[in-house]
Amino acid sequence: MVGWLVAAALFGLSLLLVLNHFLPLILHFKSAPRGSFGWPVVGETLSFLTPHTSNSLGRFLDDHCSRFGKVFKSHLFCSPTVVSCDQELNHFILQNEEKLFQCSYPKPIHGILGESSMLVVVGDTHKRLRSQALTLISTTKSKGGYLNDIERTAIQVMESWKGKEQIIFCEEARKFTFNVIVKQVLGLTPDEPQTNRILEDFLTFMKGLVSFPLYIPGTPYARAVQARARISSTVKGIIEERRKKGEEANKRSDFLDMLLPVKSLSEGEKVSFVLDSLLGGYETTSLLMAMAVHFLGQSPLALEQLQLELSNWSVTNLFSSAQSEHQNIKRNKKKDEYLNWEDYKRMEFTQNVINEALRCGNIVKFVHRKAIKDVRFKDYRIPSGWKVLPVFSAVHLDPSFHDNALQFHPWRWEGQSQTSSKKFTPFGGGPRFCPGSELAKVETAFFLHHLVLNFRQKGP
Repeated sequence: MVGWLVAAALFGLSLLLVLNHFLPLILHFKSAPRGSFGWPVVGETLSFLTPHTSNSLGRFLDDHCSRFGKVFKSHLFCSPTVVSCDQELNHFILQNEEKLFQCSYPKPIHGILGESSMLVVVGDTHKRLRSQALTLISTTKSKGGYLNDIERTAIQVMESWKGKEQIIFCEEARKFTFNVIVKQVLGLTPDEPQTNRILEDFLTFMKGLVSFPLYIPGTPYARAVQARARISSTVKGIIEERRKKGEEANKRSDFLDMLLPVKSLSEGEKVSFVLDSLLGGYETTSLLMAMAVHFLGQSPLALEQLQLELSNWSVTNLFSSAQSEHQNIKRNKKKDEYLNWEDYKRMEFTQNVINEALRCGNIVKFVHRKAIKDVRFKDYRIPSGWKVLPVFSAVHLDPSFHDNALQFHPWRWEGQSQTSSKKFTPFGGGPRFCPGSELAKVETAFFLHHLVLNFRQKGP
């Protein structure tokens, strides 16, 4: 008798899983975009997440777009999903945040980032946190200290390369961006014990963020959740220490200093704000720098114009055309005078290089949204509750919007707006546009400035 009950329960569970997978498809088959749902429960998630080069769509998107068009349905992340590789629909989704669509990252992401992270919160909570972020960034941009810290840190990192036959640039870029962001957010220098402790936990945190979300002791995901708890504890300790010291601690003028008196944020939100700032300032900025150097290494003409050469500590053989923007900027500066915001704005070709690295590198390939009501777009309907994935890389690599789309060609940006547009959304768009995007570009530009002036490429 017990065996029959167990068998019946297993059958019922299986039936429920199958219905959960296929019922949305059956109910909306006629009006939803064409596509396939794949296997029950897991759907096509594993195929969708198969690694591929950043300047390609990958086999999954190539195959589905050729079979079903730029907008198709699938079953991803345990949910019926509409995938959009269409420029107009992507723009429509981003501009209708909280009206027709809402941020909807998988639950495991919430578990690792925290429920108060600006990346996952929605509605009024997101508006409140983003408003505070914009205030902090605006204040930072108006101060010279942050820009000076960027330049000082870049010089220190490059000085450490002297005498080395080889460096691993990705690691050096991460060292640079972490030292900059931890100083700006928490007022910590690289040689302080708290800095090393946060860095160790943050590296564990980052590995778990892109791992299989299985919370079993010892798995990368579980270690990342634990690392986040330790970072939170460290930040809370710094907050308590600042409060005890009072006005003396408030002379630091870092993000945390500005956050402490904000009464509209809870203690948990302040800690999450710090973690979000570390995440954005560390990982995405270092990836942008690495992408820029990678693609420049494959583009001799761009390398020549920018005068970016990476192996020998030398300032010889500077190419005359340059007299490039970085040489011109240097000539107009007094000895030991720091770069400023106006200098950054004059780095026009450098900004073209950064934009092209963002377009080809696709650091953020897609974002997670869901339809909060039935949405009609063109000839099909996106059912309420379905996940929606606008794929930015598909538009960035679309030859109908970018000539020779697979080629790294910074000159394509000459005379074009440097801001986000329908065909260029590396930092998202609409109400969730990344508030720190400009600071990431400034860090990259200042770092490239000193590479240009201090390094040349060794022969092949």
